[in-house]
Amino acid sequence: MNRVLVTGGAGFIGSHTCDLLLANEFEVRVLDSLQPRVHPRGLPGYLHREVEFHQGDVRDRRALERALDGVRYVYHLAAYQDYMPDFHRFLDTNATSAALLYEIIVARRLPVEKVIVASSQSVYGEGKYECPRHGALYPGPRPIEQLERSRWEHGCPICGTDLQPATLDESVVKPHTAYGISKYAAEQLALQLGRRYGIPSVALRYSIVQGPRNSPHNAYSGVCRTFTQRVLHGKPPVAYEDGLQLRDYVHIQDVAAANLLVLLMKEADGQAFNVGGQRASTVLEVAARVTAECGRDLKPILRGEFRVGDTRHTVSDSTRLRRLGWIPRHPVEDIVRDYVGWVREQGDVPDTSDAAAREMQLHGVLRPAGVTA
Repeated sequence: MNRVLVTGGAGFIGSHTCDLLLANEFEVRVLDSLQPRVHPRGLPGYLHREVEFHQGDVRDRRALERALDGVRYVYHLAAYQDYMPDFHRFLDTNATSAALLYEIIVARRLPVEKVIVASSQSVYGEGKYECPRHGALYPGPRPIEQLERSRWEHGCPICGTDLQPATLDESVVKPHTAYGISKYAAEQLALQLGRRYGIPSVALRYSIVQGPRNSPHNAYSGVCRTFTQRVLHGKPPVAYEDGLQLRDYVHIQDVAAANLLVLLMKEADGQAFNVGGQRASTVLEVAARVTAECGRDLKPILRGEFRVGDTRHTVSDSTRLRRLGWIPRHPVEDIVRDYVGWVREQGDVPDTSDAAAREMQLHGVLRPAGVTA
């Protein structure tokens, strides 16, 4: 018996992970609630026919107990993601479900041999920066008053010089959003409970994962979704702040490969790893690639708006995972090409970007900047 449970397995990362597991002769069971915001049409057609599908919520003890029956390995990928200030839902879905997972395994003495938990780059908060005079710094969130003055970069708290972003290794964790806090709580539950009860566990801190099957209906799906929706409907992409934020985007196929690697390698047990992209890209670079891939000549709109809680620059260093043999093989060009191609195949995908922006404005998440300082 080589059965794997993938929670959230009907989703973006989960379904690609299922495909790779099946290709490597694992039996795959999925537990997924089919959240309407992500799956408005129900069970997606891309989910492999050999998957044993269970519909249920990872917070439901009975549903999780049934899904765990006869399972050897677990990928806990189900998560709640959003920009809205419904803070309790992040902890309830992301952290409480992880605790419940281990509670059931321990209470029932289940023969689970490894658990892999989806964490996030968001656990780093604002991340690491360098001041030419004062060295490495780990700043807190940028004050709202600073953003309202269109001052986007972090300044050194000692000399005021604009800080330069540095890549993020796994050593310093400073989450400041409800989502980031919930993800760090989930990975700590996994690693600490796994260590205490002899359940080998791994946490993977994904960077910004993009590619085919990233739900075009979910407003949290990222810039590829938002930009592609707008451009295919003849609208220019909208970039927040000045569009020069640095991000590392990682292709879904590279993420699925990382998921499989840590399952197979004992050397990964008990650790957290970054899963990042090949290189840093600005938001404006991604906007230009999307418009070119869509065959449109549209310049991005810069209104100076900002989202409360956004980090300025986040680029992960995946050296530790690379040492185990993982390589991110797909550059951002592949990510954009593959995603735009997949969206075109979906037929008439509505553009919900303006409605999502109005919803964020209503809740005080998306705000206008004032006078540039």
